[in-house]
Amino acid sequence: MSNDTKKIRVLAADDHALLREGIASLVDDQPDMELIAHASTGRDAMQQFRMHQPDVALMDLQMPDIGGIEAMIGIRSEFPKARIIVLTTYSGVQVSRALKAGARGYLLKGNIHRELLDAIRAVHAGRKYVPPEVAAELAEHVAEEELTGREIDILRLVAKGNSNKQIAGKLSLTEETVKSHITHILGKLEANDRTHAVTIALQREIFEL
Repeated sequence: MSNDTKKIRVLAADDHALLREGIASLVDDQPDMELIAHASTGRDAMQQFRMHQPDVALMDLQMPDIGGIEAMIGIRSEFPKARIIVLTTYSGVQVSRALKAGARGYLLKGNIHRELLDAIRAVHAGRKYVPPEVAAELAEHVAEEELTGREIDILRLVAKGNSNKQIAGKLSLTEETVKSHITHILGKLEANDRTHAVTIALQREIFEL
């Protein structure tokens, strides 16, 4: 490849060595791209991004220490123009959160072999890459009401074992207001009770304990 045609420099962050190896073999086979670094944790991904400043980063959502969305927010606070493609087995709510955190692309792990290279090229060219089946699910979830910041604060306190009265005291609210917020939270998450709501919120990574 001539010097005036720069290769797309790629960072892969995933805690599964086999997946990183698969990505490496796909990327390194291409004349227009190269894998310059990889990471197996969220913190490592942030460090590798800082060191190498790749053109495109591939980011797993579920990693040890800190998750992909948190790592992505950290990277983009330092490098606002970072181009990141999320790799995951999840769709739905996760897509919306990843895109809000600044992901430029979203790739389901089962489709990596077919779609990875197109996704890297699209995102590098400044376009977004969201496969049709993910876009369809995203449209469904847009209709779902998201929790407000105040509702997340309340649910986080519920998760830590606080009663309505304690939550009211900590957030300078009336107990009635807290009850009303919790009713809204249960409705939005389609949860049966407070504990179920906390479980759903943690599964969806709405907050971390």
